[in-house]
Amino acid sequence: MTILVTGAAGFAGSHVVQTLAGAGNVIGWMRATPPADEIAPLATWQQVDLLDREAVRAAIYRAKPDAVYHCAGAPNVAYSWRDTVSPLSNNVLGTHILLDALRRAGSRCRVVIPGSATVYAPSTSPLTEESPVAPVNPYALSKLAQEQLGMISGREDGIEVIVTRSFNHTGPRQSAAFAAPNMARQIALIEAGAAEPMIKVGNLDAQRDMTDVRDMARAYAGLMEKGTPSTIYNVASGVARSMKSILAALVARARVTVRIETDPALLRPSDTPVILGDASRLRTATGWEPQIPFERTLDDLLTYWRAVTIA
Repeated sequence: MTILVTGAAGFAGSHVVQTLAGAGNVIGWMRATPPADEIAPLATWQQVDLLDREAVRAAIYRAKPDAVYHCAGAPNVAYSWRDTVSPLSNNVLGTHILLDALRRAGSRCRVVIPGSATVYAPSTSPLTEESPVAPVNPYALSKLAQEQLGMISGREDGIEVIVTRSFNHTGPRQSAAFAAPNMARQIALIEAGAAEPMIKVGNLDAQRDMTDVRDMARAYAGLMEKGTPSTIYNVASGVARSMKSILAALVARARVTVRIETDPALLRPSDTPVILGDASRLRTATGWEPQIPFERTLDDLLTYWRAVTIA
């Protein structure tokens, strides 16, 4: 079985590669250089720019994948306010080019497209797949367009597309552009004596449904095997955690005393107060449940940034 993972050197993609180890011939697409860590031997690496239509068509024709995990894209909500072109081109146009290449190759493979729960309208109740959608930022708009492309391809091109609405996830290798790893990185720098003993943060009142990225990758693999094509699945823990509680838990793990300061640059123009998901459809289809305690997620996140800081 040939399995293609786009964005395989990225945060979620690299964990999908790890999850798939031994499952078949894994091909990892990345835009720049392949990883040099423990992920490197787990895939055959190919440098493919998803916005290069001809390169994508040629690579798909050569690979003839049986399964595709489309993890590539622009992932950051905050950045999308400053650069609207990146999410629209990478998430929408890149997905279109990939699906078009599969169609032209006559592929009947299965494709899992990890989407985003940011497409939902704000709500204080647990969100199901039937909840109203109303994107409130450029990133969310791009993810809604991406999932619609997937659903259209499933209906018209015979490709078995499964779409997720993934809620927040974190863990080792996540960029410090995101809240939890940003906090962990700052703690690691303070511990190493490379920064003042002060953590700069954004909105700490926001509550997010947070899942370990390794559990998220397991959910994608379960949907590839057991998911129903042309169906949307929430991937969520079902627990909303405030950013204040996450920061407190990380600070409690710090080896030094730190102070907290709000940084206006980290505040978003629009920030939904509560995002909480209901993953009943996913559990029914695959039996998936989160396996990694959130305490371990924070331990591993801080351990990762300590190692990066020392390196």
